[in-house]
Amino acid sequence: MFDPVHLRSFLEVARSRSFTAAARRLNLRQSTVSQHVGKLELAAGCRLFLRDTHSVELTSDGSVMVGFATSILERHSDAERYFTRSGVRGRVRFGASEDLVLHELPRVLSEFRRSHPLVDFELTVGLSEVLFRQLRDGKLDLVFGKRRPGERHGELVWADRLAFFAAPDFVLDDDGPVPLVTYPIPSITREAALHALKESGRGARVACVTDSLNGLRAACLAGLGVVYHAEMLPPAGLVPVRTRVREAFPTAGVEFVLEARRSALSEPEQALRAAILENADRLRT
Repeated sequence: MFDPVHLRSFLEVARSRSFTAAARRLNLRQSTVSQHVGKLELAAGCRLFLRDTHSVELTSDGSVMVGFATSILERHSDAERYFTRSGVRGRVRFGASEDLVLHELPRVLSEFRRSHPLVDFELTVGLSEVLFRQLRDGKLDLVFGKRRPGERHGELVWADRLAFFAAPDFVLDDDGPVPLVTYPIPSITREAALHALKESGRGARVACVTDSLNGLRAACLAGLGVVYHAEMLPPAGLVPVRTRVREAFPTAGVEFVLEARRSALSEPEQALRAAILENADRLRT
């Protein structure tokens, strides 16, 4: 009764509240997404969205359809994975930067595990510099982490900018050192933040040090200071820093890369690399 293609378009519109954004995410024309939603509404016999020139909102039936569509697509994916499941077997020891694990990466890894049930998968989460050191020491097989612009190790997945984030009600003082919430040494973002603030003339005061992204987020929400973080992956609940005066806050570049322990990847490593590269757009939003 309900075409999975139409359900996917519907869910993207429901998530983004925009036909334009949904079309961009799905790599389709906006008119195609509208047709998919129209056909789904015809099949369901009811309106799923209230639309005008400024907004897109779910109807009560549309809200119910979100749950059904999600369940249908999950079961559809499970069936596809079951009947096309990979025969790849072996072990892969994977390291992931702390920045990545509170966004889409866990879902991508979950899909990978279901698609490759014979792979013995081990996950290590930590600071990028620490993970790359473990990779060189032979303790990890594949690392997905950050590198500084200009560095050449690893395979570029995407480039991003670093920017300062804080709690919504946090307002930075007009002058004086910036209170910084940061990872411990050796942290690429800590190093970049201290350098950027020094170059800006403001300087920094390390107000809190924590080794987890949840710790950074909690400290910022408590008003202890600001965090320098990848713009595309902002910690939940934090917003770009505001000041009482107009001030151009410094930004810097950062790159997310995949690096393998060896040039000839095993089958599990190849499969995981492919899964990450294929889902790069999901992972950075």
